[in-house]
Amino acid sequence: MTSKDPQAPQLARLAGLIADETRAACLLALLDGRAWTASELARHAGVAASTLSEHLGKLVAGGLLAEERQGRHRYVRLADARVAQLVEDLAAQVDPGKVVRPRSLRESSAGSAMARGRTCYDHLAGRLGIAVTDALTERGLLLQDTGFALTDAGVRWFEATGVSLDRKGRRPLARACLDWTERRPHLAGVAGAALCRHALDAGWCVRIGSERAVKVTAVGERALHELLGIDSGSLN
Repeated sequence: MTSKDPQAPQLARLAGLIADETRAACLLALLDGRAWTASELARHAGVAASTLSEHLGKLVAGGLLAEERQGRHRYVRLADARVAQLVEDLAAQVDPGKVVRPRSLRESSAGSAMARGRTCYDHLAGRLGIAVTDALTERGLLLQDTGFALTDAGVRWFEATGVSLDRKGRRPLARACLDWTERRPHLAGVAGAALCRHALDAGWCVRIGSERAVKVTAVGERALHELLGIDSGSLN
């Protein structure tokens, strides 16, 4: 008789935390990298505040969410980048054919915007994220042979572009993240986060709606074309 793997109970508990539609909706919403109030998440998930509070308690206790309180308000965010990677990787396994079709023009428009460009926790995703990743690779700035890695030329490109890379922590400089709409990997890690932050701060992209969708501005179209040769038509 073989002994049970000691990690099995913890894995089962983790899977159980995510295996609930309301909690899954909260985790997906929080992939935008921002802190949400409990009432905002309750409206997003379509449940009562009391019901949502119970779910948030489980996610916080399970280490998937971090909680902050400011006065009467309770804010939650994803605990860290590892949780974001886990949620995005699981979302990428969903069969596109089994996703519920949009029930209205508004839902369809929101879905199209998310597919064009969005934030995945703290980096760019959707067609925008893929276009940037492909452009970096084609110019020899990023390698995808055995996992993602910035080349020396890539590091210099980030520095010359004014995108600061913080390499003090344990987070990898470049990491592949499977895009759940494009079914291909986009750039994550320190470099992906830094580029996304720069794109938003420099006005290359702006957030639209209440979801994670972002839109490339005219300034961004010019910058992406000049720096990476990305044609605006590839982002539509």
